[in-house]
Parts: sequence; C-alpha cells; structure tokens
Amino acid sequence: MHLFRGLPSWTIWLGGLLITFAYVALFYHIFVEPFSFRWRAIYGEPTYPEGYEVRGIDISHYQDRINWEKLRNASIGDAPVSFVFIKATEGEKLFDDNFNKNFASAKRNDLVRGAYHFFVPGIDPRRQADFYLRIAQLEPGDLPPVLDIEKKGDLTPEQLRRDAKTWLDIVEKEYHVKPILYTGYKFKMSYLNTPEFEAYPYWIAHYYVNELEYKGKWTFWQHTDCGKVQGIKGFVDCNIFNGTMQELMELTLPEP
Repeated sequence: MHLFRGLPSWTIWLGGLLITFAYVALFYHIFVEPFSFRWRAIYGEPTYPEGYEVRGIDISHYQDRINWEKLRNASIGDAPVSFVFIKATEGEKLFDDNFNKNFASAKRNDLVRGAYHFFVPGIDPRRQADFYLRIAQLEPGDLPPVLDIEKKGDLTPEQLRRDAKTWLDIVEKEYHVKPILYTGYKFKMSYLNTPEFEAYPYWIAHYYVNELEYKGKWTFWQHTDCGKVQGIKGFVDCNIFNGTMQELMELTLPEP
C-alpha cells in the first residue's frame, strides 16, 4: 500500500476501473466471442450465414414429434426448408425409432429427403452397410446415401479409412452413386484427407462461424446445432446446400 500513498484518490479509482475493463475485455475475447453464435442461438437469436438459397435440416428421434405441416412451410433465415436428412441406422443393429415415420412424412410433405448411417468404428463395415441398405430403402428423387463418420475409436487412421471405404463401396454398388460423406472439418483433415475420399460429396460440420475454414470442395454445410425451425420443438441442426435448387435435384437418385 505504500506504493499508492500520496496519490489522489481519483487516480486509484481510475486505475481500478481500467484494470477491470481490461479483465472483462480479455474474458470476452477468450471465452465469449469464439462462441457468440452459440450464445445468440441459446438466447433466441440464432444466426444463419447469408448468401445461400437452399437450406435444410437433419433430424433423428431426438427431435421427437414433428409438426410436418408447419415444417413444410418453415424457413431458415431468408430461405424455405427444402431438404431433410434423417437418421436411419447406427452400427449393425441400432435402428432410429422415428425413421420410418419421418422418412415417409418428408416425402408426403414435398421435402427432398435423405437417410444417413452413423458409423461405429470397430464393427464390421460390411455388416453396417448391409444393415443400412436393409433399412433405408432409398427411392428415385431421394438424396444419395450418407455415411456419418465422426469417431475413430480404437482404430488406426489406416484401419478407419479402410473400413469407411468398404462401407462406401458397398453402398455405391447398390445405388450406383457416390454416397455423401458427413464429418467435421478437423476430423476430415486428421483422418480422411486422402485422395480416395476426394470423389465423394462432402457434408461438413462446422459451427458458429460466418465462413468455412475448409477451402476444399464441399456440397453441404451443417452450420449450427442450435437452429430453430417451425414445426420442431427445441433445437435442430441446420444445413446449407452449396448450389441452386436445380443442382440439388440433379444430385438426387435418378430413375432406374
């Protein structure tokens, strides 16, 4: 305290205020600003990247009961909901309880639909692919099959790539189109950033940013898991298609 003896009291107060301001600014920069998109979403102000005209969602049993009449007329940002990806399967045995109902409802309400499989590392990829093909039953006009791969488990990167490619090859042989590959930016760069995966439509998960860090080619962008859409209670994943509505339709499965 001897250091401040003789100083005017106002200078001590000013110094304290400046230190407090610096601390608050540092806290905001480190802990709040990087997640500002999430805070806005949680408190009722979700933000959607601008400049894209085709938007959609992905759902599973976590969304519980959906009001499809409201959803078919809903919007995300300034664009209507045009497509919906629906969870079908996980591993070799887990079937999403709401898949059949959601899959049929999407078509009945004129939404472009797709079905995805959540890949479980360490389970035979052939059995996983067969399980998905048995359950999904895609039709002409549906989006290509989707492999959701976001966990490595105990596999080496080489084993993970081998098993993922096995699943993709089996499903491609059935539908005669390249499946869509869903994963996060960092996961792809760490484990799937090899030439054999560059031919697949890439659905990237990258949240709470105005622009993607990924500079490669991408087809879909899952930009938030805190979206709010009419017809769905609570939060839902929101996605962007990197193209026009006509290009989205050109991506769907053709007539035999």
